[in-house]
Amino acid sequence: MKAVLFDRFGEPAEVLRVGDAAAQEPGRNEVCVRMILSPINPSDLLVVRGQYGRLPALPATPGFEGVGIIDAVGPGFFKRLRGLRPGRRVAALNGQGGNWREFVILPARQAVPLADDIPDEQAASFFVNPATALVMIQDVLRVRPGDWLLQTAAGSALGQMVVRLGRRLGFRTINVVRRNETAEELLRLGADEVIATDRERVEDRVRTITKGAGVRFALDAVGGETGLIAVRSLGVGGRMLVYGTLSNQPIPVDPRLLIAGQKRIEGFWLSEWMQAQGVLTILRLFRRIHAMMRVGILTTPVQATYALEHIGEAVRAADKPGRSGKILLKLSPASG
Repeated sequence: MKAVLFDRFGEPAEVLRVGDAAAQEPGRNEVCVRMILSPINPSDLLVVRGQYGRLPALPATPGFEGVGIIDAVGPGFFKRLRGLRPGRRVAALNGQGGNWREFVILPARQAVPLADDIPDEQAASFFVNPATALVMIQDVLRVRPGDWLLQTAAGSALGQMVVRLGRRLGFRTINVVRRNETAEELLRLGADEVIATDRERVEDRVRTITKGAGVRFALDAVGGETGLIAVRSLGVGGRMLVYGTLSNQPIPVDPRLLIAGQKRIEGFWLSEWMQAQGVLTILRLFRRIHAMMRVGILTTPVQATYALEHIGEAVRAADKPGRSGKILLKLSPASG
């Protein structure tokens, strides 16, 4: 079968290639999924660059998530309990990576059956961004109706999910973006407040919006000076979750910013959070995501889809700033 491979860490467009990989049969409580689509997420590119928190043995295939159709099932009770059978369309969640190939072997618990009304383009991004947004807001920070939450990188797919969650759950969002064009898009989406850093000073605007109190919660995916802006926007007892490093720069925090008002900065990594949860908690999370995706809350804009053979073009497109949506890899036809 065809797969995207790399045998050294480096820039994705330089080290990724399409080659042949050995086919395997599913073992006990495993399924073989014929992959249809898989997104190119920032975490996938970090793996290829050798900068992710957990790296594979080389040679390896990237790809943490995607959508496909079960081709074969191994023995075991768990797959029957969840209705996993050949021909069933599933979200393929691969915590070890490896989804950028025509067929992938997965533990049955990582194959999530999908409703027919969720299109493949949305099902491909079923987990990484939706689960990160939902867990950070509801399970870790426990944001309540009426609370102010500030987020950086607000124009991203995950940032847009947070805006829609705010409208759905009743909390208010202050969204930090770089350009005024993105600000207008987020306001149309339902953002309460948007601050474009090319036009305004964030801290001043936050003080005005919150009447000097600052925000109770913040999410930062950027780091560097942008992360520092988010820290400065926290009010007394404020908490900030750091879940990304888009700038590749550390946050230069003066400890006195945290001491005054007993503020907290915490890291969040979905993979580690998942490992600490029981099976029932994870299954409930799948159901929550499924329900909110069906009503348009946890949806992902898609900019373009590339064939597997055009992996170089695809990763270059995914790396470009200011994209209008996710870049997807087409791994095999949707049917047939």
